[in-house]
Amino acid sequence: MGWLQRLLGGGRVQLDPERQQALLRDVHHGYGAHARVRFPEQVEAVTALLNSDDGLVVATGIVSQVADEAHADLQAQAQDIHRRTGRRLLVNRRNYRPLWKEVGPALRWPLFALPCGFHPYAQLAAAVTVIGGQAGRLDRVTDPSPLVTRVFEVLDLTTAGWEYGRVRVDTDAAALADRLISSAAQILAAMDDPPRLPPAVRELMRRNNTLGVHDPAGPWAVGGFNLGARLREQLLA
Repeated sequence: MGWLQRLLGGGRVQLDPERQQALLRDVHHGYGAHARVRFPEQVEAVTALLNSDDGLVVATGIVSQVADEAHADLQAQAQDIHRRTGRRLLVNRRNYRPLWKEVGPALRWPLFALPCGFHPYAQLAAAVTVIGGQAGRLDRVTDPSPLVTRVFEVLDLTTAGWEYGRVRVDTDAAALADRLISSAAQILAAMDDPPRLPPAVRELMRRNNTLGVHDPAGPWAVGGFNLGARLREQLLA
């Protein structure tokens, strides 16, 4: 509860809700799949736009909203499968991997079509970058514990999509995963009492295979990504 003690002790920063709403509108309408700019450039622009305490609040809201809407989407899909087949499925926010292992081909990866409209490789990737870069200030605007849980949820969904959801591992997808891992590590490092790593992350950390990373515009591989090694490097440092 160190974050709460700091807020009560006068450590809270001065925030402007109207400024936050303006930033959110700019991020929502100016970027995403419809923007005629490559995702890396969008991430850079949004990260610069949110480079303030109000921007940090907006970034935390984006990550939380994406995680919440993805969970609601998967719950709805599981309920639909139950109605059609009578099969009951557990949608566990702490570990989505058992769900994907069981019925992956029947699921739609939710992050490409959430009601909020944030694109995982644009606004979400930028929000995660902002949070990691300002991890030391998070406890001045929010409780870092549920936030890092949401970051890990999105990482779980991202990697499950690669393995079970037919999501292509291109440079944009790999960049999102790398940003999620780095930001989670930065948040944990800034916490007085960091939570235990979730089961999905611990499972992935035991792996040592390298995934081919493809060019977003073509079928060719341009590199590799050892997810387990990257997790160990960042989270066990």
